[in-house]
Amino acid sequence: MSQPILLVEDDATMQKMALKMLRMRGFRAELAVNGRQALAMAASLRPGLILMDLSLPEMNGWEATRALKADPALAQIPVVAVTAHAMVGDRENAIAAGCADCLTKPYELEQLIALVERYVGPAETQPKVA
Repeated sequence: MSQPILLVEDDATMQKMALKMLRMRGFRAELAVNGRQALAMAASLRPGLILMDLSLPEMNGWEATRALKADPALAQIPVVAVTAHAMVGDRENAIAAGCADCLTKPYELEQLIALVERYVGPAETQPKVA
């Protein structure tokens, strides 16, 4: 089975939409609702990709990404910033924190899937055996 994708998102609407999009396309996706939970889940799941909202409660996405990249066991996991912050410098700040790429909200289904496939490849298409 392929590695899961870890979605780190605190907005309930965005959670439902992104998880539904990913799962409909055959990806295994798990959810963390804040930066601290993302760190714990990354350590246990070893996801193939982390989609990191930057505006999170408890620990924001920039802090969580820096912490992930500082941990030798997790540093190789690509982190993509997913943010409504489209201000000048935000993309650069996300990259400086350790993000491999940046996806601006709102995004289209095909943008999300193309980005995910760039990092983890296409979802497994073999039928599931019961």
